[in-house]
Amino acid sequence: MQYKAFMIKYAEIGTKGKNRYIFEDILCKNINRKLKPYGDFYIRKEQGRIFVECKSDYDYEDVVNALGKVFGIVGICPVVVEENTEFENLKQKVIDYVEKAYDRKNFTFKVFTRRNDKTYPMTSMEVSAELGHFLLEAFPDLAVDVHSPQEIINVEIRKVAYIYSITIPGPGGLPVGTNGRGMALLSGGIDSPVAAYMIAKRGVVVEAVYFHAPPFTSERAKQKVIDLACLVANYSGAIRLHVVNFADVQMAIYDNCPHEELTIIMKRYMIKIAEELAEKNDCQCTITGESIGQVSSQTVFSLNVINQVST
Repeated sequence: MQYKAFMIKYAEIGTKGKNRYIFEDILCKNINRKLKPYGDFYIRKEQGRIFVECKSDYDYEDVVNALGKVFGIVGICPVVVEENTEFENLKQKVIDYVEKAYDRKNFTFKVFTRRNDKTYPMTSMEVSAELGHFLLEAFPDLAVDVHSPQEIINVEIRKVAYIYSITIPGPGGLPVGTNGRGMALLSGGIDSPVAAYMIAKRGVVVEAVYFHAPPFTSERAKQKVIDLACLVANYSGAIRLHVVNFADVQMAIYDNCPHEELTIIMKRYMIKIAEELAEKNDCQCTITGESIGQVSSQTVFSLNVINQVST
């Protein structure tokens, strides 16, 4: 079944009161940027929903996969759009939808109607009941289960009607670009890219810094960090990666400092350099990916010593 539009659902954005339009606008911008390589799309917002209208041919899997990496989206619903909302026409469109969308028509279902157009002559409950009745007549093997149905046939009546039964989960969070900028200290481990991902999910634009110390760290290690940054960038948008040559600093620490404290002292310098980079690039925070107690340099006491060089 070829869908010509997607309904985008969000959750936390709806709590933003008078500022909600700012979050919606940035989400629309992020969706538009993400879908640009996949075809011609028109993105618009309307009363708590965002709609993606497909103006050209597109690959369904590619588009759903791209939308599934946009922070702020909690649900992606491929919808059938019907401009004629008169009930008799709507009834036939819902029957046609079930006919095309399901190969086997022996499941339990309920119809859920949301009526944004309050001038519509029937209530939401009446529309749901009548549509359910006609579906049972059209497909005798179906059964109604209002408590735990296998499928929910959704009908949203606005200026036009939207019919859908598929909701593909999105990543949630807030749109990237709604909450300042952060400088992530990326290493080749898992903690720092996960931290960058989680902070980006809160709406923060992420930049990154990697401390490269040849010959102590290899080009392969640097490439691993670049690959990790690219993985995070699939969700956060483009990441500017700053590569800092740390070899001279590392050697100076090794030659002049107690060896049992090398790790903590090196991390102090990394934090200090990262903070300066953050200030130069208009970042309001640093993102370190610390995991309390995982290693000796990540105890609360060690972190306190490390963080004393930074605000």
